[in-house]
Amino acid sequence: MKMDLLNENNFLDNKTIDKLKYDLVRDGLVTYDDIEHATELAIAQNTNIGQILINTQMIKEDVLMKFLEEKLHTPCVDLENYTIDKKCLDYIPYKDALYYKILPLFIIEDTLTVAMADPMDLFSIDKIMQLSKKNIDPVIASEKSILKKINEYYDVKSKVDDINTNELKNYNWLDELHNDELTEVHIQDLFRAILKQAISQDVHELYFENTEEGLCVNFKKPNEIIKTGVIPSLLTSSFIQSLKSLCNLDPNVFEIPQLGKLNFTVDKSELTASVSAFPTINGERILIKIYHPPISIDKLNISQDKIEIIKNALSKSGIILICGSSLSGKTHLIYSILSNLIPKYKNVMTLESIAKYKLKNVSQCELNENIGFNLDKAMRFIEFQSPDIIYFEGITTKEGLDFFTSLTLKNKTLITEFMAENMDDLRRKFEFSEFTMFKSVISCLVFIHNKQSIEVFDRNELDKYLIN
Repeated sequence: MKMDLLNENNFLDNKTIDKLKYDLVRDGLVTYDDIEHATELAIAQNTNIGQILINTQMIKEDVLMKFLEEKLHTPCVDLENYTIDKKCLDYIPYKDALYYKILPLFIIEDTLTVAMADPMDLFSIDKIMQLSKKNIDPVIASEKSILKKINEYYDVKSKVDDINTNELKNYNWLDELHNDELTEVHIQDLFRAILKQAISQDVHELYFENTEEGLCVNFKKPNEIIKTGVIPSLLTSSFIQSLKSLCNLDPNVFEIPQLGKLNFTVDKSELTASVSAFPTINGERILIKIYHPPISIDKLNISQDKIEIIKNALSKSGIILICGSSLSGKTHLIYSILSNLIPKYKNVMTLESIAKYKLKNVSQCELNENIGFNLDKAMRFIEFQSPDIIYFEGITTKEGLDFFTSLTLKNKTLITEFMAENMDDLRRKFEFSEFTMFKSVISCLVFIHNKQSIEVFDRNELDKYLIN
């Protein structure tokens, strides 16, 4: 891989803040402890220290920008209200704008004016001069606004190319990492390669975690975590930015959790993945769960008499509980039930963090914390929709558990999932008093031991073997 540009400098330090940090303290804008703490976070997260000061609310963005403008005698630009000359984008390729965190604004004769979060970073300015073959005149803008505008202005590829399983024999994503090019397309191809290997190994959950070596790529299987390789730290920022853009997450937000969705095609079949970004002291941790399309319930390893038990439970009030260990396929089975077994006269609704696939004749609702549509609000309003059957992913509070349990007393049928390693584990969990009412209204329990072993219990069997 051509890493010459990347190996010459680490860019963990912000030259401007480093030079002016004691002025910040002397002017009473931050404390020395603030500077020390922000420096530690910036090194851990490979992030601009100025942006850390803003994100942690040690200083307001407009205050810091005004301070830099006065000290450096350099104009500060509000990019939200600024229109750039798009012809200038040709002078700085996307990958370099993203890496150096520089946005070209306009050009007069041989001088290109650029927005920078770190205008005293002479190394970056020198590199941009070499790339653009122009003189560079820097102005100040926040790193967050620069990254946002880079992703808005540059026309970059925004999908994962189709995956063909005929290509998957002995596939290893590290081969793509060692590609000779370092472009935005290559970064996205690298992510596709990771997905491709996950598909080849029947992996449904993978996560990216910052380490001292770089961004570690882990595949998770039942009772096993496989470290498949590491993306070098010098590529980490570009990779995460690209990944979040693909998944409709805000690439400029990293201090709060985000939840997104990605669709990609494998052998002409569209798969859905939920994507969760979560902040840690070492940087963002990103977890991806891959969901395959639901298949006919007849193709699952469930006998016809057991399918009739599920159908019967769907026709009356009560709870249909789908149990199994992590990655056992609980959600996949529920989607198959919703696709195949629901009576046509039933009004069906779902409450999901991410709708994995669009289901016919089902009103699917995605919770959205960003606008206040959380489970609490959904609980208070869903009855006004008069649903007969409700699927909800899971309940994390006793209030939620009691509420949905109480709906069975109003002739509602509820479908949900519950994690248990085995039947003994399920019995132990049901011994807690919080489940007393919940387990009394279970009409059908499906336990997924593995793909080849799925048990279905009706109410009579539950009374005899599990509940009491």
